Amino acid sequence: MVRVITGKAAELTRQCGRELAVAAVSARDRNKDRGIDFGNANWFDDPVEMAKSADIDVFVELIGGDEGAAHACVKAALEAGRHVVTANKALLAKHGVSLAEIAEKKGVLLNYEAAVAGGIPVIKTMREAMAGNSVTRVFGILNGTCNYILTRMEAEGLSFDACLEDAQRLGYAEADPTFDIEGHDTAHKLSILTSLAFGTKIAADDIYMEGISNISQADIRAAGELGYRIKLLGVAQKTESGIEQRVHPTMVPTASVIAQVHGVTNAVAIETDILGELLLSGPGAGGNATASAVVGDIADIAKSRPGFQHGPVFGRPARELRPYKKARMRSHEGGYFIRLTVHDRVGVFAAVAKRMADNEISLESIVQHAAGQEADAQKTVILVTHETTEAAVRKAVEGITKDGHLTDKPQVIRIERAG
Repeated sequence: MVRVITGKAAELTRQCGRELAVAAVSARDRNKDRGIDFGNANWFDDPVEMAKSADIDVFVELIGGDEGAAHACVKAALEAGRHVVTANKALLAKHGVSLAEIAEKKGVLLNYEAAVAGGIPVIKTMREAMAGNSVTRVFGILNGTCNYILTRMEAEGLSFDACLEDAQRLGYAEADPTFDIEGHDTAHKLSILTSLAFGTKIAADDIYMEGISNISQADIRAAGELGYRIKLLGVAQKTESGIEQRVHPTMVPTASVIAQVHGVTNAVAIETDILGELLLSGPGAGGNATASAVVGDIADIAKSRPGFQHGPVFGRPARELRPYKKARMRSHEGGYFIRLTVHDRVGVFAAVAKRMADNEISLESIVQHAAGQEADAQKTVILVTHETTEAAVRKAVEGITKDGHLTDKPQVIRIERAG
C-alpha cells in the first residue's frame, strides 16, 4: 500500500484532487527492515494512540484478527471521527454492525473493499452501483488457496496433500492452513456479502460449512466424467423462510462461467431482479490485489468533501439492518453427488437402492466401477440424485453405513446448476 501511494503520488493527486501522504505508522518492530521508505511519517508504538491522532485523516488497519489491537484501533479511530479502511474480514464478520453504527453516528466512512475477494470491486458494486436491484442470490469462489488446490488436483492428478504442500511452499497457504481449507475464510467473506445483499445483520456463526480436505482424486475424476468441476463455493440466497448461507465443495457444470475460474483467482456472482446475473472475477489474494483495493478505498475517501453525507456502511443504515433469520431446510435444486466405496458382493447394490427409495430420493444416474477381481473386492458406486433435501440424503447415507456395506467414508457433494 505504501509503495503504491508513494510510487503513484502524482497520479493519485490528480485523481483525488488532493495529495495522499503516509502521515503515521505503527507496527510491532520499528527497527525491522521492510524495504520501504516511510519518509517523514510519525512512528507510534501504540497503534490505538495513532488511531486517535489529530494528525491523520484516515486510519488503515492491516493488523488482522477479530479482537485485540485490530478491534481496539478501528473502534478508537471511528470514535475519534477518523475514516477507516480495513482489509480485515474476521473483524467485520464479528463486529461489523457495531463498528458501522459508530461510523454512521460520527459521519465518517468505514471502507473494506480488500476484506472480500481481494482486488475485485464487489463491495463497491453491491453497496453503490446496484441501487434499486433486489438480490436473490450471491455466490462465488472466495478463497484463492482452495481454488488453487482444486485446480492443481484436476490439472495434474495430484493428491490434496501434495497440492496443499505446494501451496504452502509458494506462499498461497499458511503454515496452519485450517482457516482456509476448512471454509472459515470463505464463511467470513460470505457473511459480509449476505449483509450487503439482503439487509440483514452479519451472522458468520450461522453458516453451514464444509472444507475441501476430504476431496480426493476419485471425486475429481468422477466429477469430470459427469461433466462437472469441483469448486469451494460460498452461497447465500433468499428463500420464503429466511436466508440460506452455506460454504462447501460444489460440483458445477464444466461449461459454466464459474467453472472456468482457475488458480488463485476469485469470482463473485450476484443474481438480481433487474440486472439479472452479474459475475465479477479477478485476483482474490496477494499483496498487489490487497494494495489496489486499500488504495482505492483511501482514494474514495479523499474524493469526498467535508459536510458530505456518506452512504451507510452495509448499504442500509446499520440500525435498520434486520436480524438474520436462518432458512428452513429445503430441497436442493441441483441434486447431490454421492460416492460410496462398497464391498463387491451380492445384495449390496439392491440395499443401496432401497435406502434411496425409502428416503424418497430419485436418482438421475448410477455409475459403478469395480476396483479388483478378488472374492471380496471393493466397488465404487456413484449416485447423482434429482432435487432432494439435505436431510434425506444424510439419512440415506447413514442407513447405508449402518448396513455395513461401506469400506470407506462416504462422500456427499452438492451440485449447483450454476450459469
